Amino acid sequence: MSAARAIGLVLGVAADGALGDARRRPPVTAFRRLSQRRGAALAGALVVGGLLLERAGRGRPVVQATATAVSTWAVLGAAGLALQGTELARDLEECRFEPARATLSELDPRVADSLDLVGLSRASVETLAENTSDAVVAPLVWGAVAGVPGLVGARAASLLRRARVGRQGHWAIDRLDELVHLVPTRVAAGLTVLAAPVVGGSAGGAWRAWRRDTIAHPSPNAGRVEAAFAGALEIRVGGRTVYPHGVAELPVLGVGRNPDAGHVTRAVELSRVVGWLAGVTSVVLAVVAGFWRRSR
Repeated sequence: MSAARAIGLVLGVAADGALGDARRRPPVTAFRRLSQRRGAALAGALVVGGLLLERAGRGRPVVQATATAVSTWAVLGAAGLALQGTELARDLEECRFEPARATLSELDPRVADSLDLVGLSRASVETLAENTSDAVVAPLVWGAVAGVPGLVGARAASLLRRARVGRQGHWAIDRLDELVHLVPTRVAAGLTVLAAPVVGGSAGGAWRAWRRDTIAHPSPNAGRVEAAFAGALEIRVGGRTVYPHGVAELPVLGVGRNPDAGHVTRAVELSRVVGWLAGVTSVVLAVVAGFWRRSR
């Protein structure tokens, strides 16, 4: 089972890269567009479906590998995130702020109407970091541990939470999202430290920003990966952020200069490398988890 799950994760990651933009995938589109009530019902139905698929694959390696591969492709957002990040970097480089604001709004719930070049660059680096954790690392980590239900459940939790930003009655979704991402955000931050030198960044800076600057953050998860990205790129992010429901005064993450379009381009490359490392990590976790289950 461990080998079949690991093979499925590898095939799913490869399919995401080869077949492209997650924005055109029905599961992702559905979660983003449905209301909380219908979205939660759909999420529950998909998780139940994942449990049934996982059960059907027991003792049948081909079935398990296929189900894992298709589910990984369906929920993984690495290729789409890279495309949108590249769009953001290109528009900011050419000072085309309205298209940049539109792309940013697809990725992040903050209010972008009044953001200038520095503000848009900062927001772009932050959302690339956060989405790398939510849409890439978290599904792969949970997929390695729990198979298809883990893949679907992790992605559903983050998408449902984002759909409810600024609305009443989303406390339970926020707590679920925090629980689901408690480990993956830290895995993503650690992988960012490892990936930083590959894109000419600072591993030490990523480590220091992650460990130092997120202590004052109000969320147990948010800010971890953003701080690691900022430290790796030797820039500052965070601070005052406007959301539909109000203004959040968040801690400043990282040290150095304000980000620009070039830093957004490097953040895209950093996101790609973190995604590749997350794929390798998920395969190792799947194999280790399989050996642990067999040894019990």
